[in-house]
Amino acid sequence: MNQNTTISPSIAIVGLGYVGLPLALAFAKQYTVIGFDINEARVFDLENGKDYTLECTEADIKNAKQLQFTSSLNAIKEASIYIVTVPTPVDADKHPNLKPLLEASAMIGSVLKKGDLVIYESTVYPGCTEEDCVPVLEKQSGLVFNEDFYCGYSPERINPGDKVNTLTTIKKLTAGSTPEIANMVDALYASIITAGTFKVSSIKVAEAAKSIENAQRDINISFVNELALIFDRMGIDTHEVLEAAATKWNFLPFKPGLVGGHCIGVDPYYLAHKATSLGYHPQVILSGRNVNDQMGTFVTEKLIQLLTATGIPVKGAKALILGVSFKENCPDIRNSKAFEIYSQLSAAGMQVDVFDPYANAVEVKEKHDIQLVNALGKYDAIVLVVTHDFFKSLDYTSMKRSNKTIIYDTKAFLDRSIVTARL
Repeated sequence: MNQNTTISPSIAIVGLGYVGLPLALAFAKQYTVIGFDINEARVFDLENGKDYTLECTEADIKNAKQLQFTSSLNAIKEASIYIVTVPTPVDADKHPNLKPLLEASAMIGSVLKKGDLVIYESTVYPGCTEEDCVPVLEKQSGLVFNEDFYCGYSPERINPGDKVNTLTTIKKLTAGSTPEIANMVDALYASIITAGTFKVSSIKVAEAAKSIENAQRDINISFVNELALIFDRMGIDTHEVLEAAATKWNFLPFKPGLVGGHCIGVDPYYLAHKATSLGYHPQVILSGRNVNDQMGTFVTEKLIQLLTATGIPVKGAKALILGVSFKENCPDIRNSKAFEIYSQLSAAGMQVDVFDPYANAVEVKEKHDIQLVNALGKYDAIVLVVTHDFFKSLDYTSMKRSNKTIIYDTKAFLDRSIVTARL
């Protein structure tokens, strides 16, 4: 590769989800881009201008004249830069699941040529790119790292559903496997990121920076969630306490809630995994995770207590869960705690309806065997899980089965006068 900052590449984006698609569209304004995904249905939809993530409009996709979509590995052979944006989840035991990342690396390795550059955006633990991915690239390609091909890292900072803080308006971290490649990676992203870039000294530093971004937020949320658990036992409204404390200039404005999604509820486990492998057992990080992971159960148990105190039999009670995506105004259901609440309420013998105007009903049915309802009835309990703007317009009085109906607002989103309890 010509190791300078002059860029005229053909770029292949591997993975066309919440991260990959906006990235492909941004690069396609200046470069020839091939968007690759193993999901043929996803590629078909994109070819027809349809994006189930709602991150991009039909016009955005159809106006991208230098972008083509494919599920054929053969179609990306001519690219000189490969950018990997596949998910990095955890398994049932909360251990990193690198399968999608390593499979993507193996595919790229099979078409990798001398001089090519592979950039990873997927969130990983420090060292993962060079210790786990590079050996796969070398094995599949027969090429030598930093002699025949190079790597970069620029962690994604996409915030699903956010139309203000978008790809190009968030500063981008960049790193490369040599100083020259670091300059090249930085220049590549600087050409599309209006907020600018921040080049760091090594791939490992960039990986570490990304891993602590979400771990820090997770820990802060776990603190106020623990406060909610304590104040509930005292009969104190947590949000009222937080509002009072926030009158001090340096108080951090975090709120209690259900922590899900592809980042905050996952990334701390990657950092903890790496720390453990080095002989250090992280205490603060895992403590925060433990608190946040129990909040779904707390919501379920609290609702059952409220029903019992009101005299409504739990078994046979009809409940409504409002929202199954992991955050507001977004269809992303990954790691949403709403499904945990649904399972626990159903196990308690309740009849549970689930309503979400953003979530993809087919995806919810396929992944969780839950049929979203289109029409709302009357309920003994209503649990607001997600703060979709649409939920502000609902007539909650008309959904009450009786004057005893419980409205449990886990987000302090609704008018306090109409709710029974808040998290």
